[in-house]
Amino acid sequence: MASSAPQNLHSVFVYGSLLADEVVAALLNRVPQSSAAVLHNFHRFNIKGRVYPAILPVENKKVTGRVCGIIHSEVLLGVTDPELNILDTFEDVEYERRTVEVSLVDSLEKLEAEAYVWGNSNDTDLYGDWDFEQWKAAHMKDFVKMTMGFMEELELPESKPRVATYENFFRRSDDPTRS
Repeated sequence: MASSAPQNLHSVFVYGSLLADEVVAALLNRVPQSSAAVLHNFHRFNIKGRVYPAILPVENKKVTGRVCGIIHSEVLLGVTDPELNILDTFEDVEYERRTVEVSLVDSLEKLEAEAYVWGNSNDTDLYGDWDFEQWKAAHMKDFVKMTMGFMEELELPESKPRVATYENFFRRSDDPTRS
């Protein structure tokens, strides 16, 4: 009888489209337990030409989000290695996964979590403050469809990177000649 090795479980700080349970469910086929959290000394930016945000270190700023994969009751509910690989692929080359320290809102407990930080700290396309509620009202429905298409594409032998899937999907959605 083969025993399965214990899986590594991860906490992941999410602050953009992954705040939507529908996007997380499309990627992971489940929604991990989560808790409200704050990431200090970072800022969440809009990105010109994109509907999703970026975070970068900025002194005296903070990003509110939630942490997936915390201990709840007596059961550890975490993001597994295969799920983390899916998130890495989804976040693509634009982001770098870094370990950050977040503060849980309910308990003020500090927790190490993985976060996807924008790779180009000098990007001139970053501006302002990204707003989840505005994104949810204007873009979530299409973003969920794009995410489901990305996951279908991921199953193919020569899948496209998420950025290409995103650009193709939103270019097609913006084309008034398509119905």
